[in-house]
Amino acid sequence: MLTAERLATLRRDDLAGVLVVASSGRDPDLAPFVAGARLGRAVLVVPARRDPALGYFTPMEREEAAVAGLRLLTPELLEVQRATRESATEGQALAWILGRALLAAGIDPGRLALAGSLGAGWLVEATRSLEADGWSFVSGHELLRRARKAKSDDEVAAIAAVARATAMAIQSLAGRLAAAVEAEGELWLGGSPLTVGRLRSELAVELARSGFDQPEGCIVAPAEEGAVPHTSGTPERRVRSGQSLVVDVFPRGRLFADCTRTFCVGSPPEALRRAHGEVRDALSAARSAARSGVVGWDLQRMVCERFAAAGYATPIGNPGSVTGYVHGLGHGVGFELHELPSFRENAGETGVFEAGDVLTLEPGLYDPQAGYGVRLEDTLVVRGEGVENLTELPYELDPGAYV
Repeated sequence: MLTAERLATLRRDDLAGVLVVASSGRDPDLAPFVAGARLGRAVLVVPARRDPALGYFTPMEREEAAVAGLRLLTPELLEVQRATRESATEGQALAWILGRALLAAGIDPGRLALAGSLGAGWLVEATRSLEADGWSFVSGHELLRRARKAKSDDEVAAIAAVARATAMAIQSLAGRLAAAVEAEGELWLGGSPLTVGRLRSELAVELARSGFDQPEGCIVAPAEEGAVPHTSGTPERRVRSGQSLVVDVFPRGRLFADCTRTFCVGSPPEALRRAHGEVRDALSAARSAARSGVVGWDLQRMVCERFAAAGYATPIGNPGSVTGYVHGLGHGVGFELHELPSFRENAGETGVFEAGDVLTLEPGLYDPQAGYGVRLEDTLVVRGEGVENLTELPYELDPGAYV
């Protein structure tokens, strides 16, 4: 949705305008402005002093393009067919189309911020051709990241729908774990073992029923595999009692949501039980401190101090450690799985929470040698005086608590 705030962010005195050249309507540099329109290649032009315009490449998408509510640049106006027919390369055709789009949108040759995810080689060729006609280009990706940082009410609602489905899928997985029986340490259900691949497939089915996909996959990682935070889990591996199982689910509808829980069927080892309690307390403390005006790095530092006081290594006290707390506290989430606000040191204004930001908090503790990983993660929307949790679930290790 092209809100007044987003439009103001994109307009700068040193730019003639912004040009987004997108591979599809899902391109994260374009999606915030087209209200969910299903498009193939498209061009967004934001002049410094005129209304934005959306160019689409095929008349079959005219109804979808109209959903965006923007001034439209039709394929006929952009001469897409002629450009394709008479140009020797894709890059030359793209230069033709972009030149038509810029002039039709009312931008005279000047300095443009360029963003979007169409093929880099084509864009290089196209921009070189346009530079010969008086255009110049600077990176517009950071500008677009800032423009989409705070979400509209409609976008928050879209994320909340995905978050609810995510929570339901995790709850369903917990139910399967709780119903499993143990046979020589392995967990069986319905006459066959519970494997990582089986659980991952059942998550996918649950999410598909709600109409959401997993373009980035998911994590179902037991024991020492879960102790390496981005390990997705070996599909053939059988889930065992007494071990940690990190389940990190991050599906997409129109936008992404993200949620993690850690389970253990049976009695957890003392090191796992203690780490889980520390992570749960850290998440609670971070959530209580999060509100508009807070800086993400300040929350990361607070969590590092808590874990260090409990005897765990942290990125601040022990850079490069693969044991203890080994990553950042969270990330923005929405049109991309990881976006602003930032939790990095010296992030400037991109690290300051503001109302409408959607973010995750995900403290974790890991010990590959001891064979456990623990991570708890919620998706939250920043309100004026705090945050609203969009992934309401229990936090217990025991999957029976979720049933």
